[in-house]
Amino acid sequence: MDILIKRAKIVDGTGELCYQGDIGIKDDKIVEIGTINKEAKKIIDAGGRIVCPGFIDIHGHADLQILRDKTGQIKLRQGVTTEFIGNCGFSVAPLSVQYEKLLRDYCSPVMGDYQGSFQWKSYEEYVQYLKQQSLSHNIGLLVGNGTLRIAVKGFENGPLSDEEMSLVKKHLANALEAGAVGLSIGLMYSPENYYTTEELIEICKIVNKYDGILVTHIRGEGNSLIKSIKEVIQIAKESDVPLHISHLKAAGKNNWQVALDQVFEIIETERASGLDITFDAYPYNAGSTTIASLLPPSVTVGGIDKAIQRMNDKETREKIVKELKEDADTWDNIVYQTGWQSVLISSVKSEKNKKIIGKTIQELAIEYNKEPEDIVIDLVIQEQGNVGIVIFHMSEDDVKRVIKSKYSVIISDSLYDISGNPHPRLYNSFPKILCKYVKEEKLLSLEEAIKKMTYSPAKLFGVDRRGKIEVGYYADICIIDMDRLKDNSDYINPAKYPEGIDVVIVNGKVAIEKGDLLSDYKGYLQLKN
Repeated sequence: MDILIKRAKIVDGTGELCYQGDIGIKDDKIVEIGTINKEAKKIIDAGGRIVCPGFIDIHGHADLQILRDKTGQIKLRQGVTTEFIGNCGFSVAPLSVQYEKLLRDYCSPVMGDYQGSFQWKSYEEYVQYLKQQSLSHNIGLLVGNGTLRIAVKGFENGPLSDEEMSLVKKHLANALEAGAVGLSIGLMYSPENYYTTEELIEICKIVNKYDGILVTHIRGEGNSLIKSIKEVIQIAKESDVPLHISHLKAAGKNNWQVALDQVFEIIETERASGLDITFDAYPYNAGSTTIASLLPPSVTVGGIDKAIQRMNDKETREKIVKELKEDADTWDNIVYQTGWQSVLISSVKSEKNKKIIGKTIQELAIEYNKEPEDIVIDLVIQEQGNVGIVIFHMSEDDVKRVIKSKYSVIISDSLYDISGNPHPRLYNSFPKILCKYVKEEKLLSLEEAIKKMTYSPAKLFGVDRRGKIEVGYYADICIIDMDRLKDNSDYINPAKYPEGIDVVIVNGKVAIEKGDLLSDYKGYLQLKN
């Protein structure tokens, strides 16, 4: 054997009770479990610590991070050994030369800047490029529906022509044939919010053809939550595809403890009628997004450059300020429902504005003696839209309800605001589940929590032979000292690694041991068969 893990408290990922045993690893697979008395090149004494599968994060935004940082330590140090990219409608392929700048501007606030050139056009070429890269952990793929639209129509509003629809479908088919497990949509963001429901149904018929999954950032998570849930259910039913709802939440104080009752009732009814519907959550009551997502959708038609042109027009600017001060029927004005004190600046691009990172819009309005709405508009103009925000718009009780649900899995939804203060979920989502909701509050049993982070997401996205401690499965393994486990991030100091995840093994190679990052490990590209 290459590695022998002795005296392990095995939590196998299935939800079954933990048990004592040894684990033998040869090459990249688990080859034996039980009482093992054999020679091994490396023996790790778990000493009764928890040994479980590596965590599977089906909702990340590391599309460019995996090209920037070959160590992958932000994910590995919190136990993540497999991650899916291309979420919320954002992927870096396909692209057209005509709209490449628009695509970069679209992705940058979520994925961070990337100085290199994009060495691909089609999604198939993108997959071939990734195959040539050295991956730190296992990477699975979704294709973003916003990116599909940009490749065909840029940020132009209006319905797709027959020719444009045909091209979107062609790009989607290419991505699914190349190994993407499904389509992600992000209907809160421009230009994807220009799609009609009927167009989305037509597009998702291609997902059905390739036996893929529809992963949805719904159109609204505040006052329009129920309407938005019903929309994606309609899309899934009429195109006959399984539906997975990203980061399910009820945003805005008026929706807390109320809206989820109706959401869960709808989901139970649809599941009873045969619809395959699931969802995920991260363990925080604040979200992370781009400042442009706070603006009325009409402002960002045509892309951020057009938005800035509109904001520089005095009359249009006054109209935008007025819209931000009022509740809306046609879009979710989340800030109206939660207040400007709930919006924290997490990243900016320019040096001159670095001093505002960590401050709320309300604090900046007082400091500069301006209206909060004017602060937002000024920042969008000054930073060309490259402003990341953390927004406190959820109820902790609602977060717990979503996490506890038997239909949910755990995600990080990691945004790479590397230039500033990222959301703490980037560094500590999975340890926080174990610390807060298992150890402290006992919302979940250890076995339940591990299942939501391993076997359940693996089955949901069709990850082959991962997410479970079983002979024949890939040796993606975490050794965790639950007594020492600590999630160290907070909103003021988010970029801190957790403690207590002592060993992380990726495909049979040790990546993390005793806090040290090793070098002889390698992730695999997880392509759908």
